[in-house]
Amino acid sequence: MATHNKTAIVTGAGSGIGKAVALTLLKDGYSVVLAGRRKDALEQTAKESGAGARAVAVPTDVSDPQSVKAMFAKAKQTLGRLDLLFNNAGVSAPGVPLEDLTVEQWRNVVDINLSGMFFCIQEAFRIMKDQNPRGGRIINNGSISAHAPRPNSMPYTSTKHAVTGLTKSASLDGRKYDIACGQIDIGNALTEMAAKMTKGVPQANGEIKVEPTMDVQRVADAVLHMASLPPDTNMQFLTIMATKMPFVGRG
Repeated sequence: MATHNKTAIVTGAGSGIGKAVALTLLKDGYSVVLAGRRKDALEQTAKESGAGARAVAVPTDVSDPQSVKAMFAKAKQTLGRLDLLFNNAGVSAPGVPLEDLTVEQWRNVVDINLSGMFFCIQEAFRIMKDQNPRGGRIINNGSISAHAPRPNSMPYTSTKHAVTGLTKSASLDGRKYDIACGQIDIGNALTEMAAKMTKGVPQANGEIKVEPTMDVQRVADAVLHMASLPPDTNMQFLTIMATKMPFVGRG
């Protein structure tokens, strides 16, 4: 374990990439506020970590600005300062033709993946610019979908492209406050969300194919690496993917 007293917030910490990153940060010695919608899942992450009081579960709906404000206030009160935000919570819509999506399905993805990420960046800025020593780091979870869509993924792909805009804007606007903001774009990490890859998913040419996946721990290790850089260094964009997944080239 590293000898430091750094602090972090991880959103979507109850499962998948968020859980893996939270456990890895806790193992490294971070104190972590675990944010997400499901209290039981957050408490399970905390329990698995064996980190005791360094793991703090705070049920949060990132699409609700008041819920986000309350979570960050609790984090500030509990942790004292904020060194890192892993802005990770995200959802997708059903994989149906775009003309069949409901307004509610579209808005749900936008509210969580885009607005939710903005609300968290905003609150992180408010804490980081006023603390001593000043500054901190934000890492946004983009996706391979920030670069290229899958079939029938318009809400998810649109919001993940938008995350790139959030990252660049936060990186620029954070300079004067010593806040670094970077983005990790992940392809086919094996989580509950990506389990369908192992059974076959639609390809751009209409075929259904099984896709290679990678261990989610590789993603958590990459986030820890980004987080461990000194304040004068920022990894602006990092793409980590299953080596043989159909992303580079033409599938």
